[in-house]
Amino acid sequence: MLKAEVEPGTVECSPLPVTERPFLEPERQEIVRVLVMGSPWGVNSTIRTLYLLGFAHINDWSPLLPAPNSGDVMSILKRRIGRERRI
Repeated sequence: MLKAEVEPGTVECSPLPVTERPFLEPERQEIVRVLVMGSPWGVNSTIRTLYLLGFAHINDWSPLLPAPNSGDVMSILKRRIGRERRI
């Protein structure tokens, strides 16, 4: 796993645990995709911040890909989420 880098002068903190729910029945799961687009520095910084907040592991994101019609890059996260039953 890649280690989140900390900028000089910032406070280093431990990441929150990432919650996963892999054992839900298929009918109670949905796949969502999260896209981060911008400069390589901005995309990597956002991914590291989301990791520190416990949103997703750094290695769960795709490698940096060229964004369409711009000089930007993008990274995509595909995640299964639980669908709660509503009464």
